[in-house]
Amino acid sequence: MKISIFGLGYVGAVSAGCLASDGHEVIGVDPNRTKVDLINQGVTPIIEKDIGEMIAATVKSGLLRATVDVRDAVLGSDMSLICVGTPSQLNGNLDLSHVRKVCEQIGAAIKDKDAFHVVVARSTMLPGSMSNLVIPTLEAASGKKAGVDFGVCNNPEFLREGTAVYDYYHPPKTVIGESDERAGALLVELYAKMEAPLVRTNVETAEMVKYTDNTWHAVKVAFANEIGNICKAVGIDGHKVMEIFCQDTKLNLSSYYMKPGFAFGGSCLPKDVRALTYKARSLDLDLPLLNSILPSNQKQVDKGLKMIMDKGARKVGILGFSFKAGTDDLRESPLVDVIEHLLGKGYELKLYDKNVNLAALTGANQDYILNHIPHISKLMVDSMEEVLAFAETIVVGNGAAEFKALPGLLKPGQSVVDLVRISTEQSGGQYDGICW
Repeated sequence: MKISIFGLGYVGAVSAGCLASDGHEVIGVDPNRTKVDLINQGVTPIIEKDIGEMIAATVKSGLLRATVDVRDAVLGSDMSLICVGTPSQLNGNLDLSHVRKVCEQIGAAIKDKDAFHVVVARSTMLPGSMSNLVIPTLEAASGKKAGVDFGVCNNPEFLREGTAVYDYYHPPKTVIGESDERAGALLVELYAKMEAPLVRTNVETAEMVKYTDNTWHAVKVAFANEIGNICKAVGIDGHKVMEIFCQDTKLNLSSYYMKPGFAFGGSCLPKDVRALTYKARSLDLDLPLLNSILPSNQKQVDKGLKMIMDKGARKVGILGFSFKAGTDDLRESPLVDVIEHLLGKGYELKLYDKNVNLAALTGANQDYILNHIPHISKLMVDSMEEVLAFAETIVVGNGAAEFKALPGLLKPGQSVVDLVRISTEQSGGQYDGICW
């Protein structure tokens, strides 16, 4: 394939060298004449393992060249990769001026091109940047329609400095956000030989993936450091603790707990976070990340409560109110918090959870429901059907399998607040998911 790459900085130079080494004809484009001259001399403009040899070899073979002429590059290629910088502004927002300028230039060249051209953004941009800036700019400059006359994709890169060439050929995943199937299929061809999960999705999701990844990496660093600070203060080797922590790939380093939804609860997580942060305070440690966990969790409870109240109905049914499906444990269930707030504001409630059966409750659970929340036991009913016959707003509070049938059982005028994503089907009533 013939490919033009806009921006010969870190991502652009690595992409150019790797794509040319794979046999593609690559034209690098940059307004900096020094970078262009270096590439044409077979010299890398960046310091990165292996890329120097790759650029030298591909320039010599004729598969890689560089230019300052945008029109020449676009007309001489099938696909353009945008790899220009998106630096931070003083307020934290992105400076997309380089992206805008490149899109204006590419669009002007596409205007005079008959063949279908694909524009791929590899620059890191916030969700909405493609639809609000990239696509409108390309369309305005070209006079053509994205997804019809030319294709647009967002293709985030996952390259680490120092191992970028290795990362290019061994990505954790390949994500393609596409304006249309034709554009996505052409981009897929670049990665045909790579052994990595391939995800084709919409443009906005692809934009968000890169920020989710990088923010998660930042959270991991901050988490390990704060745990390490506690460990040092109490005379424990923080490295040893985290080595043991990382051996757990079933829960700790896995997809478990990583689905957006309602707040956490139960007898362990709230209590243990509370105890650890109390210990840190007693040691005069300032740990912003760990200290933010419980307030963040409470914000999710508040959000769920607001969603229910915003529906405007006074009769509310709760399906599942133990802290998770498959248990009868109500201790620190965030749904109990929601129920008590609704009762305090005068709402009529009916609750159903087959696992929360007073006759079967024993020990701590029995004591909790009889002595701490006895008013809630009076609201419990024996079936989901009783809740549906009563409620104007139905709240799905945990992921019990029986609730999956809910969308098909709704009556006209009933609304649903789903806190767990019980079903992707959203017909049969007004549906509102807490994070989707």
